[in-house]
Amino acid sequence: MKPAKGSQKKPGQPGFVRIISGQWRGRRLPVADVTGLRPTTDRVKETLFNWLMHDIAGSSVLDCFSGSGSLAFEALSRYASYACLIEKDLAQSKRLKALLSSLSASQAEVINTDCLRYLAQPAQRQYQIVLVDPPFRQQLAIACCQLLEQHGWLAEDALIYLETEKELSLAGIPANWRLIKESIAGQLAYRLWARQSAAGSSD
Repeated sequence: MKPAKGSQKKPGQPGFVRIISGQWRGRRLPVADVTGLRPTTDRVKETLFNWLMHDIAGSSVLDCFSGSGSLAFEALSRYASYACLIEKDLAQSKRLKALLSSLSASQAEVINTDCLRYLAQPAQRQYQIVLVDPPFRQQLAIACCQLLEQHGWLAEDALIYLETEKELSLAGIPANWRLIKESIAGQLAYRLWARQSAAGSSD
C-alpha cells in the first residue's frame, strides 16, 4: 500500500487519509492495510480539488475505484449533492459504508461490485463529476473511460478525473473528451477531462 503523505502509517498497521476542506475539514479517516490500496496523496488531492473548485458543490459524483474513499469523501465534504462509491473488495466496501454512517453522509452510497462490470450496463443515472483512480498497470483506466461514455453514465458537460501510471497511453480516451488540466507527480500522472456532446466534438 502506498500511504497518503503524512499518514504516519507503519508497515502492517492501518493509516489514515485527511479531509482537506469543507464541512469535515481536518477529519482523519482510517485506511486499512489492503494490498494494492493506494490513496491519492494530499498534494495531488489538493490540486484536483483546486481544479474542481467551482464545479463540486451541488454536483453528482461517481467514484469508480473507490478504495480508501479519499476522493469521494473530499467531494462530499465540499458539498457534492450525491456520491456513488464503487468498490470491489467486500471488506473495504463495508468500511466505506461505516465511514459514511459515522459522518451522517446520507447523500452517498457504496456499491460492492466490479467497476467495469457495473459500468457495462445501461446507466442508472448520469454524473457531473467522475473520479477514475484504478489500480495501476491492470488495463483498467482506459476501459473504464470507454464504458462511461458508451453506456451513458456521463452528464453532457461532465468532468472526468483520471489518475494513472505516467507511462499509460491515452490513445483510447473517447474522442469527445477534451483535456483541460494535467500534471505529473513522481510515477503518476493525473488529468482532468471535459466531456463535449457529440455535436460539439466535431468542431
